[in-house]
Amino acid sequence: MRLASLKRRSRMKTSFPTLVEPKTINKPVSSVEANFTQQWRLVTTMTTNLIFVLDNNRKPLTMCTAGLARKLLDSQKAAMFKWYPATIILKKSVVELPLPYLELRIDPGSKFTGIALVEIETETIVWAMELEHRGLEISSSLTARSSVRKGRRNRNTRYRKERQNHKKQPGWLPPSLQHRVDTTITWVKRIIKLAPIKSIAFERVKFDIQKLENPSIEGIEYQQGTLQGYTLREALLEHWGRKCAYCDAIDIPLEIEHIRPKSKGGSDRFNNLTLSCHQCNQKKSNQSIDDFLKHDPVRLNDIKKNQKQSLRDAAAVNSTRKKLFDSLRTFNVLVYSSSGAETKMMRIKSNLPKAHFIDAGCVNASSLVILKTIQPLRVKCNGHGNRQFMTMDKHGFPRKDYSPKHVRKDWKAGDIIKVKKKDGTSVLGRVKKAAKTLVFIPFRGKETSFSPKNTKPIHRSDGYRYSFTIIDTELLQKIVT
Repeated sequence: MRLASLKRRSRMKTSFPTLVEPKTINKPVSSVEANFTQQWRLVTTMTTNLIFVLDNNRKPLTMCTAGLARKLLDSQKAAMFKWYPATIILKKSVVELPLPYLELRIDPGSKFTGIALVEIETETIVWAMELEHRGLEISSSLTARSSVRKGRRNRNTRYRKERQNHKKQPGWLPPSLQHRVDTTITWVKRIIKLAPIKSIAFERVKFDIQKLENPSIEGIEYQQGTLQGYTLREALLEHWGRKCAYCDAIDIPLEIEHIRPKSKGGSDRFNNLTLSCHQCNQKKSNQSIDDFLKHDPVRLNDIKKNQKQSLRDAAAVNSTRKKLFDSLRTFNVLVYSSSGAETKMMRIKSNLPKAHFIDAGCVNASSLVILKTIQPLRVKCNGHGNRQFMTMDKHGFPRKDYSPKHVRKDWKAGDIIKVKKKDGTSVLGRVKKAAKTLVFIPFRGKETSFSPKNTKPIHRSDGYRYSFTIIDTELLQKIVT
């Protein structure tokens, strides 16, 4: 049954995601870029990701180019197994499987994680992707849920028993940080099933947060902390000049105010606090600093200049580095670790620009790194929607009489489908809303509604949004030269 469905898919016209040519970039065309367009056809075969190949038993084989994959599909020797990442499956088994020759390299980050497949012998990046996390969205949704529950407790309208055991298990991470670990491990599992992986290289970077705040810190100062010899209010009074940061009022009671409101993800750290009078504090409420001072850009720049740098991203990387490394060691492959300094040194020696997937390719590199792809797969974590059993109104009470209308079991939002028009042509697009009629957004088209009769599935929604980055002319120049 599975093979029959694969044969039907192989008869469909296959078109892998193509490159975005330099003329689509909204920049003035220089003479150098004009030379790029002349040599474009010569380098397209070496600027896209290679295609994963599986045999009939779903064993990973040597990766191939997009052109060879099209030939195998057109000759009915292979079928499409997966669109993202692009994978084909042969219709025969292979007796002698290739020896593992690739290394999976990971450059973890707070917002983006770079992943690259590198040929170990030649140090060539043959496949790359950039994984965009949604940790900030998870944190903001948890904050909103906490405020709703707090309101119910204050109104004495609790409908859930209070949890007695508040102790965290050893190795526990907040959901926003655990998400970064889980999504990275999920993609490592997927790639290991598709490619002959010999080893995994992981950049085990660690940030010195106190050094970032105070570059001249040393010795015993590490143990004293930021507020050594001060209370929080005294430190704020000295830092902000003992006056209101919004109206310059002096000799009045000043209140501690959050520059970025806590309801919008702000923290209680010293770098997010300032002083304001009661009137300004009430007037600002939970507005962002940009909206509150949009009519006073000079004062806005002064506040941002005196505000200390946020260390949220560095703290997220430090918190997840150990658990991510321990999770990678559970796979049945060798795992190597490298430092951020070694990665940066190899990237500079290879004369490559700064990018997430390039940093990943330079992790644990033994020689100069060669680029064979400059348009990595961009994967954005969207989640699977709301998992609440009961929706709530704006006051936090459950909506008992609400039920979704025309729920479909065959389609859901995010599915990539192929729609056949009345004139016989077909168009690819993404489902935006799955109800009695599907709301469809064609690629390079306007939103339309249609009946789900003449449709074929291309890629089922799996909680991720897939795209490709715009071609980088600087990287293209390095490949051409």
